[in-house]
Amino acid sequence: MLDAPTRPRTWLNGLLFVLTVLTTCIAGLSWSANFLFFESAAGADPLLFPLSGLYALALMAILVGHEMGHYLTCRRYGVDATLPYFLPGPPFLGTFGAFIRIKSRIGLKRHLFDIGANGPFAGFVLSAAALVAGLAFSRLAPYTPSDSSISFGEPLLFKLLTSLFFGRVPEGQAVVLHPVGFAAWAGLLVTSINLLPISQLDGGHVAYAVLGRHARTVSRAFMAGLAVMGVFFYPGWLVFGALILFFDFKFKLRLKHPPVDDEFWPLDRGRKAKAVLIVIIFVLSFIPEPVKGYSLFGFLKSWIGV
Repeated sequence: MLDAPTRPRTWLNGLLFVLTVLTTCIAGLSWSANFLFFESAAGADPLLFPLSGLYALALMAILVGHEMGHYLTCRRYGVDATLPYFLPGPPFLGTFGAFIRIKSRIGLKRHLFDIGANGPFAGFVLSAAALVAGLAFSRLAPYTPSDSSISFGEPLLFKLLTSLFFGRVPEGQAVVLHPVGFAAWAGLLVTSINLLPISQLDGGHVAYAVLGRHARTVSRAFMAGLAVMGVFFYPGWLVFGALILFFDFKFKLRLKHPPVDDEFWPLDRGRKAKAVLIVIIFVLSFIPEPVKGYSLFGFLKSWIGV
């Protein structure tokens, strides 16, 4: 007797999507309040909820674009993949991102490259567009940092576009970022994390398609880099690295990429050029210190009284 084929649990995809929309709307409230009341502790503002909705809309558009870049490319090449699973998150951002599950083997190098690259490429384009829109509605305001202030790291693209819109920000002032701009910041962070050339991340697929078995050496180097950044910049990198190792060893990969049928055939020139573009996108998007002032090294220095 044949087993009945399993039906895709699309209800779970839909439920997680709705929950993530709600959590990003909640996260948007704090960024909208910061934008509206940066210079004064004013009362309620009718723009608070619409702005939080704009934050959620912009961030969800970036995440959907990223995952659909993967999903549609899988469909194009006949690779079995699930619809995106969106992950609700805490009030800081409102989401832990999203992922699709690839359920069949990817046999050709060019297919692997396109599936890995098209997601972050789409996410970056949408994030850059959101950043331009967000900065267009942002403003400069007087700012005096205090002990309770939280400062966020800025990707290179953010610094370049901020200089274009505002020039050199004067001492004692800061850019009050529109919620759509902060959604772009989150989108760039997600894009750069996915582009790390490690194991089964998007960047790992791209690195293996370009470098073959040498990608394992690159993967190990970047894992060591995560450990260093976790100590000197932001402890979250240690947690992220531990999660990568957990799943990697669970599936017995040991930072190796599953082989493809044409492993020793080089990629075509067009995809090699796109690989260079992917590296540029990573450089423009990456944030070594997403939240400033919380390094493990700094904590240890203060703990021992140095």
